[in-house]
Amino acid sequence: MNIHEYQAKEVLKGYGVRVQEGIVASSPEEAHEAAVELNAQTGTSWFVIKAQIHAGGRGKGEVKETGSRGVVLAKKLEDVKEKSAAILGGTLVTIQTGAEGKKVNKVLIAEDVYYPGASEPKEYYMSILLDRATGSNVIMASIEGGMDIEEVAEHHPEKIIKEWIDPKVGLQGFQARKVAFKLGLSGTAHKEMVKFIGALYAAYVGTDSSQFEINPVLKTSDDKILAVDAKVNVDDNALYRQPKLAELRDLAEEDPLEVEAGESGLNYVKLDGNVGCMVNGAGLAMATMDMIKLSGGEPANFLDVGGGANATTVEAGFRIILKDLNVKAILINVFGGIVRCDRIANGVVEAYKSIGDIRVPIIVRLQGTNAAEGAKIIDDSGLKVFSAITLKEAAERVKAAL
Repeated sequence: MNIHEYQAKEVLKGYGVRVQEGIVASSPEEAHEAAVELNAQTGTSWFVIKAQIHAGGRGKGEVKETGSRGVVLAKKLEDVKEKSAAILGGTLVTIQTGAEGKKVNKVLIAEDVYYPGASEPKEYYMSILLDRATGSNVIMASIEGGMDIEEVAEHHPEKIIKEWIDPKVGLQGFQARKVAFKLGLSGTAHKEMVKFIGALYAAYVGTDSSQFEINPVLKTSDDKILAVDAKVNVDDNALYRQPKLAELRDLAEEDPLEVEAGESGLNYVKLDGNVGCMVNGAGLAMATMDMIKLSGGEPANFLDVGGGANATTVEAGFRIILKDLNVKAILINVFGGIVRCDRIANGVVEAYKSIGDIRVPIIVRLQGTNAAEGAKIIDDSGLKVFSAITLKEAAERVKAAL
């Protein structure tokens, strides 16, 4: 589960991580009020206005309707309202959103932290994530802060620092110091970075997150270390023990069909193809999508109804798949282990009759317990549903339906 920057910063502050202060707003008027309040709290006279969407590249992105960037600077209090109005309600297109972009419902009014002082401010990159290959957490850092880490990895891999953390032992002091040294820090800035890394790792572990990304981490001109941006991805499987974090979920940022599927207990991911698929099991889903491609089609979704599929879940799956107007056929691929094939077949027939007019052909491939009985139920239904037993037969039926 992703959360917004303003939410992530509040979480980080709770673990002692210093952040760029800011106040969220939902309208230009609220943005102006937030700037006034922020000025009173921090003394800042310049204000950074940041679109709040679940995507990176906001500073380089552009609002379709106004041409504004997703992150802009207001050098006067009087400019905050106008600049916020050019972002709020607009569609922000970034390298991560695709051409369709995302609607901006909130902006973060943040303090200016690039103030003059004894030394020049310096930006760094830092993230913490799980390295599945080693079964360890890994801190990734770079002196090339503010840039896309993918570009740094491609063109300057030597500038990426990696420090693996044994999750059974946790972050050790010498490891945090090593990262700070490799970033070229010394004196007060080095000590501040060590504290920053320790607090950041505690937040990562304490929130059951799968990834933290801070880009940039800023060394201010007076050697403070703080998070100017924050991207946090919380492990969905751990939300049951993170109820406060679960409340931060913003459904407006998620695909409506994926939200609907979750409410029905289905695992659904929308894709860009023309063949809807419904399966019972993630591994079988991957094989089914391969089969669709081999038949000349493209999978329109990943949809796993789980091991306890019945008429209700099948109907919910049908309704979700059919809302995608690109779907030209639906392939149901079920292995009858936990659930019997005849039960699935009855569920398909009941769901079809309940929905009514279905515009696309449906191919049902059944294998396993009572597969023959299930195929007979499908064939005798009199509906626009076709049974298949083998993968080859299913692929041929899909090809014929396109």
